[in-house]
This record gives sequence, structure tokens and C-alpha cells, in this order.
Amino acid sequence: MIDYRIVSLEGYDSKIGELVSMLEHTRAVTLEALDGLSIEELDYVPDHHGNSIGALLVHIASIEFVHRVISFEKRDLSDSEWKEWKAALQLGEEARTIIKGQPLSYYLEILSSVRQETLKSLQSKEDNWLKEEAKWDNGTSYNNHYLWFHVMEDEMNHRGQIRSIKRQLAEVTL
Repeated sequence: MIDYRIVSLEGYDSKIGELVSMLEHTRAVTLEALDGLSIEELDYVPDHHGNSIGALLVHIASIEFVHRVISFEKRDLSDSEWKEWKAALQLGEEARTIIKGQPLSYYLEILSSVRQETLKSLQSKEDNWLKEEAKWDNGTSYNNHYLWFHVMEDEMNHRGQIRSIKRQLAEVTL
């Protein structure tokens, strides 16, 4: 059952625990929207420019992975990481071509494995880490709190797309 409270979860510093509570709530609602989807439904692309539910799920995981690398390791993706996550990060034609043909369990495992590493990393941080700042290459400042807000924001946005695709699927025979 989904918990509709933002609380500081045990095992984390206070504000980090609240962040984890929000991340986990966001994920629980996303997972609820996926229940029972078939491979055909996960692969369905609503139009020639759109993305499948499966691609959106790997994209959600890829955004979390990238933000973990940036915020915890203070670096960009390595060449091998970029190669692994490129299609999911960029979505579009390449993602439509290669992210398909997998059961829901495949996507859930990717989401889960990325999240488990995130939670482990967050346990090692204190609240002041959220305020740590850096700058993008263009000189724009950001802090770790923003990066993790963006992880949630991105997931919620794509969950909306997933729900829209599911409504379209209700009108289509696969």
C-alpha cells in the first residue's frame, strides 16, 4: 500500500530521509501504473515520434543513474556508461529500435537495481550534501537537492506519458 506521507525515513539524515520518502512514493505510484502490462503494450509506440512505455521506463532509470553519477561521483558519464545509457537518455529513433521485446520484469529490474544503488549512496550522506553546489559547463549553478528534485520531476512527467499511452492502448487492438 502506498504511503501518502512525507516523512524522514530511518537510516538517513533528516532531509535526506524526506527526499527518499518522496523518491519512493514517486516510484510506488509509477509501479502501480504498470501492473499487468504485456510485452506488446510495453512496446506500443503511439506515433512515429513517440516512445514506448518500455523506453520511458529505461529512460526514468537512466536519468536517475546519470544524476547519481553527477551528484555522488562529481563527474560525467564514462564512455562505456554513455554507450550503455545513450538510447534511453535520448529516446527517439534509437530507443524505438533497441528498447523493446522485454517483459515488464525486465524493466522493473532495471528500475530496482538503479534505485538500490541510489538508496545505498544516499545513506552515506548528511543533509548539508543537498546544498552542495556546482556549475554546468555553461556556467549555470545547481545543487544536489535540485538534481534529485529533477529525478522525481522527470519520473512524474514520464508517468503521465505512460498513462496517456495506456489510454490510447485501451482504444487499440494489438
